[in-house]
Amino acid sequence: MCVKTKPCFSLFVLLWLFVYHRTCFSIGVDTISVGQSLSVNQTLVSKTGIFELGFFPRGTSDNIYLGIWYRNFADKTIVWVANRESPSNDPASSKLELLSDGNLVLRKTSTETVWSPALASSMPNTTKAEAVILDDGNFVIRDGSNPSTIFWQSFDYPTDTWLPGAKLGINKHTRQVQRLISWKNLEDPAPGMFSVEIDPNGSSQFFIEWNRSVEYRSSGRWNGQIFTLVPEMRSNYIYNFSYVSNENESYFTYSLYNNSLLSRFVIGVHGQMQQLSWSKGPWSWVLYWSQPRDQAGVYGFCGVFGVFHASSSYCECLKGFKPLVQDDWSSGCVRKSPLQCQNKKSIGKEDGFLKMSDLALPANFKTYQKVSAGRCRLDCMEKCSCMAYTYNNSTGCSLWEGDLIDLQQSGVADGRAGAEIYIRLAASEPELQIGNGSTRTVKSDVFSFGVLVLEIVSGRKNTSFYHSDSLNLLGHGKLPTGLGVAVKRLSERSGQGLEEFRNETILIAKLQHRNLVRLLGSCIERDEKMLIYEYMPNKSLDFFLFGANRGRILDWGTRIRIIEGTAQGLLYLHRYSRLRIIHRDLKPSNILLDSEMNPKISDFGMARIFGGNETQGNTKRIVGTYGYMSPEYAMEGLFSIKSDVFSFGVLVLEIVSGRKNTSFYHSDSLNLLGHAWKLWRSNKASDMMDPTLGDPPSTSMLLRYINIGLLCVQESPADRPTMSDVISMIVNEHVALPEPKQPAFVAGRNVAEPGPLMRSETLGAEIEEEGHRLEDPLAEIERLSGGPPEGRRGSSPKRSSGNRRVAADGPSDERCWLSAEGERRGLSGERSSSEERHGLSAEGERRGLSMERPSERRSIRVLHVENNGVCGIEFFNVFVSLI
Repeated sequence: MCVKTKPCFSLFVLLWLFVYHRTCFSIGVDTISVGQSLSVNQTLVSKTGIFELGFFPRGTSDNIYLGIWYRNFADKTIVWVANRESPSNDPASSKLELLSDGNLVLRKTSTETVWSPALASSMPNTTKAEAVILDDGNFVIRDGSNPSTIFWQSFDYPTDTWLPGAKLGINKHTRQVQRLISWKNLEDPAPGMFSVEIDPNGSSQFFIEWNRSVEYRSSGRWNGQIFTLVPEMRSNYIYNFSYVSNENESYFTYSLYNNSLLSRFVIGVHGQMQQLSWSKGPWSWVLYWSQPRDQAGVYGFCGVFGVFHASSSYCECLKGFKPLVQDDWSSGCVRKSPLQCQNKKSIGKEDGFLKMSDLALPANFKTYQKVSAGRCRLDCMEKCSCMAYTYNNSTGCSLWEGDLIDLQQSGVADGRAGAEIYIRLAASEPELQIGNGSTRTVKSDVFSFGVLVLEIVSGRKNTSFYHSDSLNLLGHGKLPTGLGVAVKRLSERSGQGLEEFRNETILIAKLQHRNLVRLLGSCIERDEKMLIYEYMPNKSLDFFLFGANRGRILDWGTRIRIIEGTAQGLLYLHRYSRLRIIHRDLKPSNILLDSEMNPKISDFGMARIFGGNETQGNTKRIVGTYGYMSPEYAMEGLFSIKSDVFSFGVLVLEIVSGRKNTSFYHSDSLNLLGHAWKLWRSNKASDMMDPTLGDPPSTSMLLRYINIGLLCVQESPADRPTMSDVISMIVNEHVALPEPKQPAFVAGRNVAEPGPLMRSETLGAEIEEEGHRLEDPLAEIERLSGGPPEGRRGSSPKRSSGNRRVAADGPSDERCWLSAEGERRGLSGERSSSEERHGLSAEGERRGLSMERPSERRSIRVLHVENNGVCGIEFFNVFVSLI
């Protein structure tokens, strides 16, 4: 029976599976000769087996395409599509033929052609023509008797991918342009909205464009070494870029110094040009850089009349509009009700204006300075082509005519400050029914949750799944949805106070990367400060790396995955998050491991945010952990992305050796860096390998990672690589690395083992016997710890009592927070005047969430959410200890 919404789709799928999955074979291995054809169950394979040409389906449509992809990859990576604008939908009769005149034709039926290069019929030696898939991924029609004579090649007609050896350029006689054009979406290779092409005016740069009309990013001019605005895109130990300009053509091309590497440039469906390299470690493509760095820099990402929310990276339509095509934002939005400007006299109604705030405004406006605000509104109303206006006392009146494109909500994007804008809507739109063009008040849904109960599993320090210098694990458990969460509590005696706590909350909430720990919610009330994270069942890296006999669990493959994942997380912080972030406290205890031992960077309490153009900062308040701080930061308070690179280098050497940087206390008092440098200089660096490794790597691989670690800990920040360089070193394992210079801190020292500058102090008490209630938990803590916490001695603080709820009408600083992710998944909260949100988070508290220790049903109720959104804290039965 056929599916109604997709006629006979099931029949098509069965037919496709029957035809395509019969024995798939190659004809002539890599070549089609005149008179031969290629059917859907056949492919051509390049001589070295890297590339394959054949037919492929995409998505749930009936369409099939002729394309080229990397062979033997589980995830088929398409690099070229012949018929992207004219797919075939008949797998039984579709075939590629090489005709006697030397032309290739892709036929849908015996009489219907859907694609052909359409070569001139006057070509010489066409009877000896052949179509060949080459080892570089180029599909060519050439003279079989003289292979250097090329009649046609796919490299002249790229789709979305730029392979080594191909050109991006322009023919000055024919004006033919070799440009990259994105797919329409991930399942449709039809031309999308974004493209990359060389400057047609002859400057040595290329542009990223929207709709082949708006240039929103430039590479900057090529100076022979780098593109000035994309410094990562340079001639180095991986690439050799070339720019050629003569009377016939201008073009860019590049080659790889090591042809065994796999690398490609691609313009993605989201408008970012990216360079990716294949990594054999995780068997996946690794991102080296993107331009623009984040989605906020992509012009028109949400289409016409769409708004991009930079803080949460999602699109929505302006009020009064709806998506033209669901889940396809490149198509933009359309009005729910048509404007009545042309018919206002006949219907007796005029359009109105809806005020929207905090928008980064589009650039295609006209400015009239010497008019009043009222006149500005009237001018826009009288022009039926005027879609919006804004008025400012300093800049005057600005009008937008035609479609509104590239609207961004919240904050600053590309230097465009958030402002108010008045959007033209039909008079019938509900948003205008308040009247007089005022902003419609959208009332937030009030929390309908009852009391949130979180039954926390208790644990001691040596089994704590989260161990942070200033935030201690209060407990962990599993929500009814199956999601594991962990609650961390700020220690009262830690150096990290409210500022660091807020910093960590705000930072992590905005960060979304597979190698960064996810923050689900937080609560600040009086002296209580708590964070709710996704739960990491495998504790932190230091637990395994430095634990007795636990290093055996970390085989070489796992260690490499941890190194690479941590590098990816740092690269995201330094380059691809909305703001450049310096972690400042990277170390094994802040690398958490999920159920598959994948790393996630945590503890952002010490992190610093840099603006887009900032590269370095300084401070008199030096925080972090001895042994992981760079010399310029530890001694001068200077920090930059190279500070994190230094910490990463220490981490790499610790992972390779299984030893702490501060664990060397011999007569020469060398730390791990000094020990590594001493072995490196004496050609004995392989002696650093952790003896617990059950599957030791090859010596060359071991030395490579030691080399990378030493490059990262060089004394001068200028000598250290960036994290994008580090990732390139990791994934391109056959490329030679530079020799490292002497690391910092190789001189001896004789001190007790240092800990974090902001020392972790515990605030907890032993679990009491069954049935015993702690009427005064803090008093019990003081009894067990030998006195009141520091800062409380000599004072008579208020004490929490058992089974007590903090009053909802407490001080003004009590508040809870709801993550953006939580709101997107259906949680909503009343926004207070301070622009903070009440509540918890997405997967955290929608239901009555309870977790318990299987063997002992002792619990602690931690967070409480009233219907009005106010949070409180309750203590039940036990107070979990970390000492």
